[in-house]
Amino acid sequence: MPDLFSPYTLKGITLRNRIAMSPMTMYRSVDGKVGDYHLMLLGSRAAGGFGLVFPEQIAITPDGRTGTCCAGLWDDAQIEGLARVCALVKEMGAVPAIQLGHTGRKGSEQKPWEGKRQIAPDHPDGWQVRGPSAITYGGRYTYPVQALSAAEIHDLHRAYADAARRALAAGFEWLEMHFAHGYLGASFFSPLANQRTDAYGGSLENRLRFHREALDAVRAVWPERLPLTMRLGSDDFHPDGVQFDDAVWAVGELKRHGLDLADLSLGMNTDDLREPPFAQAAFMVERGNRVRRECGIPVAVSWNLGTPAIADRVIREELIDLVFLGRPALANPHWPVWAARELTHDDPFSLLPQDWSWWLKNRPGSENSHGWPAPAPRT
Repeated sequence: MPDLFSPYTLKGITLRNRIAMSPMTMYRSVDGKVGDYHLMLLGSRAAGGFGLVFPEQIAITPDGRTGTCCAGLWDDAQIEGLARVCALVKEMGAVPAIQLGHTGRKGSEQKPWEGKRQIAPDHPDGWQVRGPSAITYGGRYTYPVQALSAAEIHDLHRAYADAARRALAAGFEWLEMHFAHGYLGASFFSPLANQRTDAYGGSLENRLRFHREALDAVRAVWPERLPLTMRLGSDDFHPDGVQFDDAVWAVGELKRHGLDLADLSLGMNTDDLREPPFAQAAFMVERGNRVRRECGIPVAVSWNLGTPAIADRVIREELIDLVFLGRPALANPHWPVWAARELTHDDPFSLLPQDWSWWLKNRPGSENSHGWPAPAPRT
């Protein structure tokens, strides 16, 4: 029976455990390049015991960023910084992963702590946002959306493939495509955002065409020995949007196009969510398990999995295959070690690099003098 700390193999890559650091936008890039901040953030989580480590979503085009201070991989000059990250993550024992995406209607935005409002297209830090149809997202996103032409869609598929080639050159060993959270891929799948009448709109099959063709383009350049996964917007929590049954069908289709693992999240194609389950622990696990059973594909989920006992249980019961952690990874760079102590793992410090581990296990001192609190009593 697996547990949270069991190795996990997908294609030719083996993770040392089932714990992944989710992509999280940091708003620290210049000209789409990652720097020392990202090296510190991602290297420390790899050293802290995470098995799979992602930078933030990496944009495939300049207008695919959330804002001008977000990272991208549309230019060869952006490879060097990511290569430094990959090398350090590997040295610390984790697998470097990359998430490629395009923010679509939700791009051209301020930093969250500056208001997170959309920036006008004629502002120096703004641009014309694009989507499947000329439908404004609404809420904070107020500016008109340019509907993509079929030729522009094909250009974006080539941009995915070009970014994947650069990711391989940088040293990444796991590639995920971000088609959730109201970004471009998610909006093509959702009737809330996609009202096209051509081959990319209308029927469920047509609304998945953007995904299939993007996946095919990346699959053609990404080695078969390395995992190719997708974060899919699986539910809009709106009666007129994506329903979870749609996502189950979609994952089966994408599996036939070379998808190796489904990372299930939310569609977020509208602010008008009906009874969103954000306060519920592990609310995506049951949905993920259904996809795992019915589609016969490995599944990862995130959302409210930061309690070690819950994260361990969903792996032990083989409900999902990987646990993705966002805020817990920000809050505690050594979350895996803390979790191992809480779960009475035989050797929690073995998750750390050997030099750190040796000193923590062998240096004498008073009880818990190394600074880690005693594990909470098990109930």
